[in-house]
Amino acid sequence: MGRVQCLAAAFLFFLLGLSTGQRVVTVQKGPLYRVKGSHVTLWCKVSGYQGPSEQNFQWSIYLPSAPEREVQIVSTVDPSFPYAIYTQRVRSRGIYVERVQGDAVLLHITELQDRDAGEYECHTPNTDERYFGSYSAKTNLSVIADTLSAFMAPEVITRTEGDAVELTCEVSKSTAQHTHLSVGWYRLQGSGESHAEEVLTLSKDFVLRPGPSYAQRFLAGDVRLNKIGNTMYKLSMTGLEPSDSGQLYCEAAEWIEDPDEIWKDISRKQTGRTSLAVTSQGKDLSVDIAAAETSLSEGDTLQLNCMVGAQKGSSRHFQVLWLLNSMKVARVDPHGVLIWEKEYEERAKLGQLRAFKQSNTVYVLTIYEVGLKDNGTYHCSVSEVKTPGDFHSIQTKLSSGIQVDMKPIESRMCLSMSASTPQVLAGDALILLCEVQGATSPVSVQWARERPGTVWGWKSTGRLGGEQHWQRSSRTAVAGAAGMVLRGKGGSEVAWGRISVPAPRALSSAGLGLHATLRSRIATVRYGQSFELVCQVSASYTLEEVPMSVGWLFQPSPPTGHYHELVRVLPSGTVAWGAAPPHFQEKAQMTKAATSFRLRIHNAVAADEGTYQCEVEVWRRSTLTLGQPAATTRSNAVGIKVMLPESKLQVSTKESSVEIANGADTAIECRIVFAQNNSQFAITWYLLPPPPADATTLKIVRANYSSILEYGAEFSSPAQKSRFLSQRVSSNIFWLRILSANPRDQGRYYCVVEEWLWLVDRWYKLGEGASGMTTLEFKLPERELHPEKTNRSISAREGEEVTLHCLLWSAPATRLSATWFQGEESGHARPLLTLHHGNAIEYPQESLAGRLHLHCSNFSLMLRSMEKGDAGVYHCQVQECQQQSEGKDWALQALTHSGYTQLTTVPPESTVFSRICSSPPLLNFILYLPLVLILLLALAGFCCYFKFRKSKKGNIPGDQLMELQGAGEVKKT
Repeated sequence: MGRVQCLAAAFLFFLLGLSTGQRVVTVQKGPLYRVKGSHVTLWCKVSGYQGPSEQNFQWSIYLPSAPEREVQIVSTVDPSFPYAIYTQRVRSRGIYVERVQGDAVLLHITELQDRDAGEYECHTPNTDERYFGSYSAKTNLSVIADTLSAFMAPEVITRTEGDAVELTCEVSKSTAQHTHLSVGWYRLQGSGESHAEEVLTLSKDFVLRPGPSYAQRFLAGDVRLNKIGNTMYKLSMTGLEPSDSGQLYCEAAEWIEDPDEIWKDISRKQTGRTSLAVTSQGKDLSVDIAAAETSLSEGDTLQLNCMVGAQKGSSRHFQVLWLLNSMKVARVDPHGVLIWEKEYEERAKLGQLRAFKQSNTVYVLTIYEVGLKDNGTYHCSVSEVKTPGDFHSIQTKLSSGIQVDMKPIESRMCLSMSASTPQVLAGDALILLCEVQGATSPVSVQWARERPGTVWGWKSTGRLGGEQHWQRSSRTAVAGAAGMVLRGKGGSEVAWGRISVPAPRALSSAGLGLHATLRSRIATVRYGQSFELVCQVSASYTLEEVPMSVGWLFQPSPPTGHYHELVRVLPSGTVAWGAAPPHFQEKAQMTKAATSFRLRIHNAVAADEGTYQCEVEVWRRSTLTLGQPAATTRSNAVGIKVMLPESKLQVSTKESSVEIANGADTAIECRIVFAQNNSQFAITWYLLPPPPADATTLKIVRANYSSILEYGAEFSSPAQKSRFLSQRVSSNIFWLRILSANPRDQGRYYCVVEEWLWLVDRWYKLGEGASGMTTLEFKLPERELHPEKTNRSISAREGEEVTLHCLLWSAPATRLSATWFQGEESGHARPLLTLHHGNAIEYPQESLAGRLHLHCSNFSLMLRSMEKGDAGVYHCQVQECQQQSEGKDWALQALTHSGYTQLTTVPPESTVFSRICSSPPLLNFILYLPLVLILLLALAGFCCYFKFRKSKKGNIPGDQLMELQGAGEVKKT
């Protein structure tokens, strides 16, 4: 069994080995339907190939009239490939091939004709060692009529700020295939403006999408789009603003779903433009106040009316403030929501006060059973706001004052008193209840202890069942007796009462052992999720018997240095809002259970991210109203992090190249593959200059999510701004348009897309992505330069010299400049030398100056004394320039590149001499050995010579010795 498994595995590996390296050609899946006259693209790519990374492609068509006959269209390698029927269109670039990358291309048909329908074949010539796989693929293209139409009658409309306007667009189609429509309205600021601002669009997926400037008004219902019948689309705008002025038009697009499940817009139509002018309304606000009666008796009813006078007041938004003696009483917002000042809340709950919005221009304040404290001067203040909820007023007007006088009245009454409890604790509040019978109107009440001269004050609780009730709360219960006096007009006493106060029981110290612990079940919440904070309080005494207040503190992230109080729940249950943002009050929920306090925040937003604490205060009942807590403690800090929605932004990273002629217009595309619904995008375009500039990336222009342009420092001049334009072509395609391009614009362009989303309170950046590089190259006339275009590969030994050719034959160099580069064909190349006009040579690397020699006639480069580091890819660039006039800059007339020469260095041939030279010890031995031998021979010669002289002297006889005497006499001795 094991042997069978081994054989099976070997067979499987054999099959896998066969599939490795199999060439596969893939073409855009068909059938495709495209509209006559439109710009059509078909993609084709090859994989699993061998050979160079840049593959060649050939496009052909099989016409329906002759399905077996191949008609050649265009090729990336053979200019003579097109048949005569397509030659002219290929030459004029009506049909051309765009190389997206080395193994992928796009076939462009700029204006589709009826005769372009048929079966298209994409073929790749073989570069493999053997034929294996598929070398071509086919797809069908059908040409259909353009039946899309869009019509809106041009008008000139004038409206006043706050008015409404409606525009109707008629859109129809009669395409036989299943297609969808998208209809949108756009606004041009002026007649000469090229960038249109999106107002509102009904997408092909039947989703309404407002433009960035109209998002809030769309959510408020002021900008709407309705479909009427089968062909009519109506745009409705209410509450017009002066910024709505401009040229409005309707644009319709027809979409079809290709077999690869990608929707493609096959036709677009724009209507005529309607001119809309919105004039700002004048500041015509006036405010009056009136009362039915201005002289009243205690217990009567006072009604005040505030009238607002304004043009088209019913469509404007007002906020009304009621004032008594310049002090705030109540506020009514544009929605009619009423907010009382704190000192009037109790009376409003008892039904003694009422304020409401009768209409948009009439507001009413009613006080039932008026008292002497309601005496004074009343005003109403009216503020106009742009939209409900706006905190900034357009204008504010104060009415004239109206004086209201109150007259006191008398009555005969009797009263009885009682205590709230027979037994109280130290620090508890003692409540004394006074019940009055026979009262027909309010009277003054005076509370007193039994000791003379000690007055407590009074408080009225209103009329109930023909009887009058008052209560008095003492901060600290004290044993003894208490009484009250009722006084009528002139201060005369009309009734009195007395009650004994029980002795209070003692309470242990309330300031010891107080502790608060704050916790949360989750520390990281998603945007829109709810979270809850629990503040647990403990102490060395029973907390249920003493009053407590809890305050919730917040420090935003990043920290600002201190906490601020969001809200505090007082012992009475009253909620006091602190420095909480407006949205916080609407979504915060506070609860209490025994000694546990909870704060629940719904729909978390980024502003809720930060650190929270709770602060607990314990009060003695005797000091409850004096603001002096007996003990205070703060909990630990708990951090909450709010996670924004995850960005799903995908930007196309395909690499491409564009080749244009000098002075032509071109466009660089930035395509968003996928993003969140309702996202807005900020697009920043960058340029990476080509070598040898080797400069840093340059920022061209940034269009934020509101389409506001911000140019980089190098492109901020008026001339550059007029040539580089950022344009949104569709919902997911952006263009950088370059007008009148010149060779200085060459380089690699790319865009960085930022995804922005409006989340409740403001815009948030979710993420960003960068596109692939688009290389912009210029196709300049080569004139008569005749560069050496053949790619070569040569080898040279180290130490020798080699010559690299640039031009095929000599050319006059008066207006020519040449630069030699060393590097990789697809990577960064570094300049070796540059020959400028006037035969001045510049060496960027001075260390190579002695080894490089340039022939000025044909710009051939000679490398002397080859080294191992000289290996690499070499090519030259030749430019022809012409000076426009004396003192002017040189203008580029022609530009050409030579082919690439792969230079390989070979170590020098190994000989006896090279071996000797490569070994320093051996070389030294050979050099110094002859010297040593010569010295030894010389020394031996000297020794022999002296030895010979000595032996010769020893052989002379004695009688031959002579003595020299006098002047030349010789005496024999």
